Amino acid sequence: MELVDLYDENRLPLGRTAERSARKGPGEYRMVVHVCVFDSRGRLLIQRRTPEKVIFPNLWDVSVGGGVDAGEDSRRGAEREFREELGYPLDLSGLRPSVTVNFDGGFDDFYILIRDLRLEELTLQREEVRDVRWASLEEVLGMLRQGTFIPYPESFLRFLFDMRDRFGFPTK
Repeated sequence: MELVDLYDENRLPLGRTAERSARKGPGEYRMVVHVCVFDSRGRLLIQRRTPEKVIFPNLWDVSVGGGVDAGEDSRRGAEREFREELGYPLDLSGLRPSVTVNFDGGFDDFYILIRDLRLEELTLQREEVRDVRWASLEEVLGMLRQGTFIPYPESFLRFLFDMRDRFGFPTK
């Protein structure tokens, strides 16, 4: 059973945990993270989810995403998810999320980084990630329109690409 810490609407810890997939009570929220890695050419590293995924099977997504485990902070959760899904050790020391999106069930921190990763350096977690590739904004929007990318609002995907130049952090 995977546990998550619970927070109030102001993102203050409630001092309680809950099962990740369990329905949360009124005023209870959880934390989710996404990592968006761009290369120096402005392309986003995207991953294709496996057919076995319950939510959005076979669809393309940003580089990495997942829930923050109980006892983790956002940064540690993002580093763990990146290591688990792509087999690559990412150091986010000293970085804050570039963007936080509030959703019905919690808070979603997006870390935007610029890093020229070689796809051969990545070891995909076969239970979750089917494939990875680099994609331009035009390619991502084309996938979105074809229904092969997770249905983020188009304006949000454009925003992530715009943010890479303003708040994309180089990593170690």
